[in-house]
Amino acid sequence: MNVRFDLSEGHGIVTVTGALNAACVDSFRDQFHRWMGDNDGIRKIVLDLAAMDFIDSAGLGVLIAMLKRVSERGGDILIAKLQKKARVVFEITRAYKIFEIYDSVEEALKAKA
Repeated sequence: MNVRFDLSEGHGIVTVTGALNAACVDSFRDQFHRWMGDNDGIRKIVLDLAAMDFIDSAGLGVLIAMLKRVSERGGDILIAKLQKKARVVFEITRAYKIFEIYDSVEEALKAKA
């Protein structure tokens, strides 16, 4: 798993590449928390998952924990470009009811403006 953190017009974009699974969730969580600490004013974060090819329950758990933390700050996490394999996990667990999912990063950035 690789992760890249960017800013666009005051919003955060987090790009995940590869698998988000039990083997890497601790590293992902730590990187996310550091980035959030450095960018305290961000309220909207878009997860660009176009290149995320796998997610397991640990990966989904860390996304939900991140959403909780961001929500407590008055923000939101939106998901963009969720791929077919990962979408199955969101459907089975009904996580699509927790996260708003968009076809593109641009659509997600425009949402809830």
